[in-house]
Amino acid sequence: MSFNIRILYTGGTIGSVDDPLAPLSGQDFCDAFRSLVEPTILARYPGASVSYDWLDPTLDSTNLQPSDWCGIARRLVGAPGDTALYGNHDAFMVLHGTDTMAWTASALSFLLTGLDRAGYATAILSKPVVVTGSQLPLFFRPTPTSQLAINYDTDALRNVLGGIETMRSGLPAVGLFFDDKLMLGNRTLKTNASLFPAFTTPDYPILGEIGLEPYLVNAYAPPAPYLSSLALDNPGPLAALQNQLAHVAALIDKADVLVFPAFPAQYNASASPATSALADMLQAALSADNGRVKGVFLEGYGEGNFPSGDPSDAESGAVYKVLKQAHDAGTVIVAGTQVIGGIVNSTAYAAGSWLSDAGAIGNYDMAGPATQAKLLILLALADYNGNGWTQGDIETLMRTPLAGEMMGVNRLDARAKGFLLAGQSIAALDGSATLVNDPDDGPVLTDDKGNTLWKPLAGSIKAPVRLVMQDDGNLVVYDRTNAPVWATQDHSVGQAYSALILSGSASDGSLALYVYDYHNARVTATLLGTPPQLG
Repeated sequence: MSFNIRILYTGGTIGSVDDPLAPLSGQDFCDAFRSLVEPTILARYPGASVSYDWLDPTLDSTNLQPSDWCGIARRLVGAPGDTALYGNHDAFMVLHGTDTMAWTASALSFLLTGLDRAGYATAILSKPVVVTGSQLPLFFRPTPTSQLAINYDTDALRNVLGGIETMRSGLPAVGLFFDDKLMLGNRTLKTNASLFPAFTTPDYPILGEIGLEPYLVNAYAPPAPYLSSLALDNPGPLAALQNQLAHVAALIDKADVLVFPAFPAQYNASASPATSALADMLQAALSADNGRVKGVFLEGYGEGNFPSGDPSDAESGAVYKVLKQAHDAGTVIVAGTQVIGGIVNSTAYAAGSWLSDAGAIGNYDMAGPATQAKLLILLALADYNGNGWTQGDIETLMRTPLAGEMMGVNRLDARAKGFLLAGQSIAALDGSATLVNDPDDGPVLTDDKGNTLWKPLAGSIKAPVRLVMQDDGNLVVYDRTNAPVWATQDHSVGQAYSALILSGSASDGSLALYVYDYHNARVTATLLGTPPQLG
């Protein structure tokens, strides 16, 4: 049986021993793993092989820098010109400290995905990468001169063996395995500092669980590469990704994304000009180090509410003015929430809707670690390979699913949730138009003033209907008897993976509804407006 596993040890509690705890060197940890853990793996999978790599020096995850994410990614796919590392292994496990594990798992999902200018994949992970660690160490040493032994009754061994068990499924994604559960890495948060179930995915179901038998949930498992020619098994996509990774590694530490939480603080809206402690802190951070801050992630209250500095007139508030000035100068501002679950809708309350006027965009259901990591990586890729991404382009990509990290707000993608049931909808990113599958009338596109902009069905229909973006490139409406009653008819022979996209804004006349075939990089059906230039 071919099952070649690569273990990458980066440091963290899982590799610490003694009192006080200190990390084992990479060589010592891997020697102990080979002696004490590997026999159990090989007993479960006869004929498998385990190889090892480590960071030297090892890293306490508390002190990880964004460039370290790139270093870890390179240890998985190799530097430019190396085809053996990825090619010779079937699965990869990254052993990591828990403090920033969610950030690393999120960053790896983006770093291991090659992107074109429009945000579609040009190189796709085709093998499992599982990030794990533990709340207690894997090994212990009874006395300073004793040999290492397996630590009794901790989560470490279970996390390692359970993670390897899930890797055998071959799920081509960056997962995080903890407490018997496999989670999509870029959906995770550390939500408990003291118990073994330390990580959760509040806004996404788990991918699988280890019980009496491994149980994987097919509905939530990420799909395999939609074209075999894009899989990292192939030299072309692998080389492209390695070059993209090298570019990100060279730039990612040259800019910062400021994570700034909302908290009750003094302000004086009646002063001239208005003053605010929060505004002063924001301004100081934005001005530090010659403008290194290129992105801001605001962790607001509730659905993204953030104090403006003037509750009666947000645009007069000091916080509003600082953010508006920063956005006008090119800073990308993302509004999120401190709440661990839910969808950010900064227009739901007046206390948050002013953020969009200041230039902020919402992160919807994207977790905080994924939000920061994604923005840093997109900023580093802005000028890569002729991208020429503007501030607006990055804001659009921040609201576009790249590796399963968030809901598809303005699109139906054949590889993800490619359909709308009755009552479900997609919307323009600025909220100016909504395409809803009306329970009685079927798909209806309206603007925020209630005007109907597009409606494919007329007359009597057997409602409710389903709007389906098929993997042959055809957008089809099926009635309740599952009979097709409308279609774009723009389907190809074989596969033509596509997305129905609602782009632009009804406010400025740029709204467009169209089918984009990302299999062949072309628009195949224009239903409304003029599609933007893609690819």
